[in-house]
Amino acid sequence: MTSAANEAPLWQPDAERIAAAAVTRFQSWAAERYGAPADGGYPALHRWSVDELDTFWRAVADWFDVRFSTPYETAVGDRTMPGAQWFPGATLNYAEHALRAGEDPLRAGAPALVHVDETHTQSLVSWSELRRQVGSLAAELRALGVRPGDRVSGYLPNIPQSVVALLATAAVGGVWTSCAPDFGARSVLDRFQQVEPVVLFTVDGYRYGGKEHDRTDTVAELRRELPTLRALVHIPLLGTPAPEGALEWSALTSADTEPVFEQVPFDHPLWVLYSSGTTGLPKAIVQSQGGILLEHLKQLGLHCDLGPDDRFFWYTSTGWMMWNFLVSGLLTGTTVVLYDGSPGYPDVSAQWRVAEQTGATLFGTSAAYVMACRKAGIHPGRDLDLSRIQCVATTGSPLPPDGFRWLHDEVADNLWIASVSGGTDVCSCFAGAVPTLPVHIGELQAPCLGTDLQSWDPAGKPLIGEVGELVVTNPLPSMPIHFWNDPDGSRYRDSYFEMYPGVWRHGDWITLTDHGSVIIHGRSDSTLNRQGVRMGSADIYEAVERLPEIRESLVIGLEEPDGGYWMPLFVHLADGAALDDGLRDRIKETIRENLSPRHVPDEVIEVPGIPHTLTGKRIEVPVKRLLQGTALAKAVNPGSIDNLELLHFYEDLARTRR
Repeated sequence: MTSAANEAPLWQPDAERIAAAAVTRFQSWAAERYGAPADGGYPALHRWSVDELDTFWRAVADWFDVRFSTPYETAVGDRTMPGAQWFPGATLNYAEHALRAGEDPLRAGAPALVHVDETHTQSLVSWSELRRQVGSLAAELRALGVRPGDRVSGYLPNIPQSVVALLATAAVGGVWTSCAPDFGARSVLDRFQQVEPVVLFTVDGYRYGGKEHDRTDTVAELRRELPTLRALVHIPLLGTPAPEGALEWSALTSADTEPVFEQVPFDHPLWVLYSSGTTGLPKAIVQSQGGILLEHLKQLGLHCDLGPDDRFFWYTSTGWMMWNFLVSGLLTGTTVVLYDGSPGYPDVSAQWRVAEQTGATLFGTSAAYVMACRKAGIHPGRDLDLSRIQCVATTGSPLPPDGFRWLHDEVADNLWIASVSGGTDVCSCFAGAVPTLPVHIGELQAPCLGTDLQSWDPAGKPLIGEVGELVVTNPLPSMPIHFWNDPDGSRYRDSYFEMYPGVWRHGDWITLTDHGSVIIHGRSDSTLNRQGVRMGSADIYEAVERLPEIRESLVIGLEEPDGGYWMPLFVHLADGAALDDGLRDRIKETIRENLSPRHVPDEVIEVPGIPHTLTGKRIEVPVKRLLQGTALAKAVNPGSIDNLELLHFYEDLARTRR
């Protein structure tokens, strides 16, 4: 692999920017108080943060003035993964920290949230108004009998009400979980039925792509199929009257009530996120109040360099971990920008116009969106006033070299470009943004603080300059405390610790360069990862194979060299069926209705059969390898396949696509 160490970086922060960065000030402060290295810049600080894990996290808690209502003795108790103990004995509340800026009379009237819809109508929610609404709703949740540990769910778009509902849930010690309203009922129930919510917040519909999408029937189905619900809360986004027996959002948020924050143990659950494996129900990932608080303060306050003067916009939906990450911008006192709508409506420049209109200083999007802008030939830096943007961050997939060049040429030549990589599993980043380091084309700047990120070969040997498995050899506070309904922890262990016991293996291929940066090569397993949202193939199979014409199916997601993502669906048809345009349309419509538009494949391709292991499991990873050009002998163990002849079809397809 060629190193970029000797090539001129695409961007280099100047001395003034380095001096002003929070991570620089943190390092100087931690050198005086906690023995961090005063010299050596970020690499020295990172080494210390990994070598002195307990001291580092105590310093983070101190620097950000985390309010522990009962003290802790040590930051890291048992370091064993999984199951590491963080800040044992401590109690706190995430929502208290997210609303803290509103306690300052000088900030109370400033905007905490800026909301924009597809009409580009802008509404503001001040810090004092956000605190008032959260206080009112939290009191109502308590009156409904919601107690610490109870689950509260949202079937909601990216609107201020969603933020209020999350924070009110956290304030009472409840456990938040959400899905976007473009998810079909089955997809939502596969998630919410696992956690048995007692309250469901819903909209009557949503607007996307210039159209209104009614969701009243879906909401009725969710209500029927979630027997644990004590209350349904109606948010009339499209102006529909509340269903019978539902509570009105406006009534629950009208009181002038100061929020009361339940003080909960550090490892008390905050929310449930979902990440699908290749079989079975989506994994219900539980993360803690304290773990998310500390991790997000570090990530947003030090790595993203956010503070009270910033406006933080990330294009996301409530069904993606980046929404939770976006809401955590409030922890740093920054103004959070919520955009509810299509990323490309009325045209591909939509997100740039939102950034311009709201004065975003950090604009986060997907690598796929950047590449779509490049392909469309737009010139956002020329045509719009993007002068307030300090950083464009991308995730969802690796940003290709051409994406770096396009952002530099078409947005600003002094732009900090932060390609970041992490996962729903930790609701954060393993590697990415560092405001004091140069940016090299096609590379993530560095591993994040407190993260002992390594690239390992199959035997567990660390690699430099070679492709290996992404592993993290020390615990992070936002690693899951457990999966829901996984009493013995076996599903959790199998997901991350099966290959290397005691070491987190994430499922990405990475290279650590000799100059400290990181290159991500895509998924090393068969999990689908489209537009940053991980999806399980099992969801798609369940929907598609309800159609009588489909005998069996196989879906594969391929990261392509130009930054694209190709997701074909292979179908083995029933006798007498034909794959014509009508059947293709029905397949896509079935997936769109039962799951979401994101799950719809790029192509539907007829195959002579679906290959399996000898135990009957569809073989996704070997097929993916074949489509990437790997030779058959290296892609699969022939002795493990029920019908080796079927694989020649995929081999031939790979040749024709090259």
